[in-house]
Amino acid sequence: MASLKEMRNRISSVKATQKITKAMQMVAAAKLRRSQDAAQNARPYAERMASVIANLASGVSGDGAPKLLAGTGSDQRHLIVVAAADRGLAGGFTTSIVRAARERIGKLIAEGKDVKIITIGKKALPPLRRLYPDRIIESYDLSAQRNLTLSAAQPIAEKIIELYEAGQTDVVTLYFSRFKSVVTQIPTGQQLIPAQVAGGGAPADLGGAAYEYEPSEEGILETLLPRNITVQIFSALLENMAGFYASQMSAMDNATRNAGDMISALTVQYNRTRQAQITKELIEIISGAEAL
Repeated sequence: MASLKEMRNRISSVKATQKITKAMQMVAAAKLRRSQDAAQNARPYAERMASVIANLASGVSGDGAPKLLAGTGSDQRHLIVVAAADRGLAGGFTTSIVRAARERIGKLIAEGKDVKIITIGKKALPPLRRLYPDRIIESYDLSAQRNLTLSAAQPIAEKIIELYEAGQTDVVTLYFSRFKSVVTQIPTGQQLIPAQVAGGGAPADLGGAAYEYEPSEEGILETLLPRNITVQIFSALLENMAGFYASQMSAMDNATRNAGDMISALTVQYNRTRQAQITKELIEIISGAEAL
């Protein structure tokens, strides 16, 4: 059985841990508000761009369609982009994203597809590197980014487009966590290439008017489609950030509660041990006095 001093030290240690988890919970709650607003403010822009692309794509078909929209005509080579957290202590946030991506990767490999992987975030790399070390071609660490901007997503989008134009991939899918509420984040797989316009947004209501585009729809799409990839990646990173802080806040709240329960249990054990020791000393004193 532990001595009273060891038990006091352990109670002090758990109390110190409780203070840390409580502080982290408060910091995560403060950052969650800003991240949630940023993610929600980015959604209308991404949705509107998808709507514009859907409207333009409705007038483009055949050989004139941009390659990013029409695809290569094959689905043999897949690029899976996995965006997760740069830090831990957020429960199963990263695990849920990696699990969804891993299920897709396993299915594609079983079908004989050629799969390559790009990871975004420090925590996404280790679990995927253990399983698919030869399939990871690039890894991005955004931990140095104090505030996410569109420039953070730009090099990732450029790398994806470079691989696609070089003929190294036919289909590109992005995996991230879509923020729904503080307690709910949904692991999501979104196809970036070929661009999906049917479900990405409804064509704009023209009110019966006819529009002529200058330059042509094809020319506008050639400019918008690469930019849309950057926007979709940036939107996913913002969704991830909001989901990360929500998960971290919940995890630290649970840790704080668990620390409180442990302190209560240790305090009861300490008091019982102390009382037993006092009782034993009294018995020894009384026995000694009676012997005299």
